[in-house]
Amino acid sequence: MTLRQTLATMVLGAAMVAAQTQPRTIAILADHDSRYKIDGKTNPTLTLKAGEEVKLVITAVKAKTQNRDGSVHGFALLRKDGSRVADWDLLLKPGVQEFVLHAPAEAGEYHVVCTVICSSGHEDMQMKVVVQD
Repeated sequence: MTLRQTLATMVLGAAMVAAQTQPRTIAILADHDSRYKIDGKTNPTLTLKAGEEVKLVITAVKAKTQNRDGSVHGFALLRKDGSRVADWDLLLKPGVQEFVLHAPAEAGEYHVVCTVICSSGHEDMQMKVVVQD
């Protein structure tokens, strides 16, 4: 193998490793109508692999109210028993924020809920999350 072939192989290998370590990016809109939206769907289901690293790119738009700290929406992942999943309790300020998180290790159905009383429709601001093996 020539030096050029060896270098090309090393560059290709490094690119493949970098691609494998990048988390999947998921764009979410926390909208002014107190709904989470993915790809324009107003009642989305987010499907993750157990333990998967994901990058959530969340755009938050103010509804009617906000917290004293400026948060306009919350984003908390809950287990079926209502307990919160560690590191998945986010406060969203207006604009775009990015969060790199790991999906729960246990497969099952979870729910995202808004933890900021954002409007009269606050109670309906939720999203189903399915974690698969």
